[in-house]
Amino acid sequence: MFFQHIYDKSLAQGSYFIGCQKAGVAMVIDPKRDIDTYLEIARQNNMKITHIAETHIHADFLSGSRELAKVTGASMYLSDEGGKDWQYEFDHVGLKDGNVIYVGNLKFEVIHTPGHTPESISFLLTDTPASSEPVMLFTGDFVFVGDIGRPDLLEKAAGLKGTQNAGAEQMYKSLRRFDKLPDFIQVWPGHGAGSACGKALGAVPSSTVGYEKIRNWAFKYQDDKDGFVDYLLADQPEPPKYFAMMKKLNKVNRPLLTEVPTQTKLSAQQVKEGLVAGIKLIDTRNKGDFAAGFIPGSMNIQGNNSFATWMGWFVNYEEPFMLIASDTQIEDLTRKLMRIGLDNVLGYITDVNSLGIKLEKSDIITIEEFKTLAAEDEVQVIDLRGVSEYKSGHIEGAENIFIGTLPQNLDKVSKDKQVVIYCQGGDRAAIGYSILKKNGFNNVKNYSAGMNEWIGKENPVIIGELVGEFC
Repeated sequence: MFFQHIYDKSLAQGSYFIGCQKAGVAMVIDPKRDIDTYLEIARQNNMKITHIAETHIHADFLSGSRELAKVTGASMYLSDEGGKDWQYEFDHVGLKDGNVIYVGNLKFEVIHTPGHTPESISFLLTDTPASSEPVMLFTGDFVFVGDIGRPDLLEKAAGLKGTQNAGAEQMYKSLRRFDKLPDFIQVWPGHGAGSACGKALGAVPSSTVGYEKIRNWAFKYQDDKDGFVDYLLADQPEPPKYFAMMKKLNKVNRPLLTEVPTQTKLSAQQVKEGLVAGIKLIDTRNKGDFAAGFIPGSMNIQGNNSFATWMGWFVNYEEPFMLIASDTQIEDLTRKLMRIGLDNVLGYITDVNSLGIKLEKSDIITIEEFKTLAAEDEVQVIDLRGVSEYKSGHIEGAENIFIGTLPQNLDKVSKDKQVVIYCQGGDRAAIGYSILKKNGFNNVKNYSAGMNEWIGKENPVIIGELVGEFC
């Protein structure tokens, strides 16, 4: 058996290439959209991709199953569980609980594991030449390392009211099936630490059934369904705005993108005309470089592992946008964007000085300056972190406006008072500063060091109290 775990750090998303070396055929489970990765693995190992499978209709990334099927001619094996509202709307081989797929000598048994979503399935792998016992379980967003899939995304991200409690109860039942599996089976999940598909995912890429029974919080509620449901639904992180679009695009027919696009380098005139037309200019540089000098009206979304997630919060799927990025970084950023379907890139520039526009600088303040301002009555302090982060410990008097919803809550920000913003370590505050400046807020200061420095220097925090939660 040939096995390779492909991990996208930007979305904390795992996909799998599993092949039968004797037959020279392979299956890919939950492929990302830049499919050249899988094609190269197949080429290097003299294998043909004949099967493509998904564990469920994904919300956090745009699946590359259809792109991979188009290029390779492989068949797609997708869930037909969950009822009529949870069916893929394009041609595929439908899977039900108990179905078996053979890829050469490899046997994949389908297990319906609803909870995260109604149609979710897992794949139990047996390497038949080596053993009659199963060896691996590909769980998708069912069981993670140290956590389980959240059932509230359909309600919070896709607006499907009343689904989260039903999903939580389904998850409780699905875990009973998992509990009956042999302890030695390896568990390979669809996500790792940093994913918004759970609240406590471990950083280790894989686990075993036995280890999860000991370590995973979900198995501490074996005889307490109500307690399980309450804990599962509590304090889940805010689902990114783009999740609703992913649910739609992963279910219906859509345009395919089988190669990584090459981006156009824009002239200064093109960028200026774009800015006049209201087209967003995303500055992907480090927050420190942005603070030292940025093009007025641009938005700072750093090109790090969180780039795609924040782009999905602030750029919609109909609007074109422009990037500021280096030549060496633009391909990586393009891949990150295509993984969530943001394909409307007009082009990019590399130098903020090339437009001949006077640059602005961010007003970054020290902890001493922050303390002085925070003590004044006519100062509004805004914590841009998520609600659960805020509740776990914030600075006294700070209001909570989650950064992802800041554009919808600008009316909650004072244009008369001095405004001071902060987050955990400065990345979200850099986004927030650029949004506020773009929208005419000229009295903003950024305590960029944020809670990391505040707590590190043993300053007091308020726990639990919620001031001005705006979602």
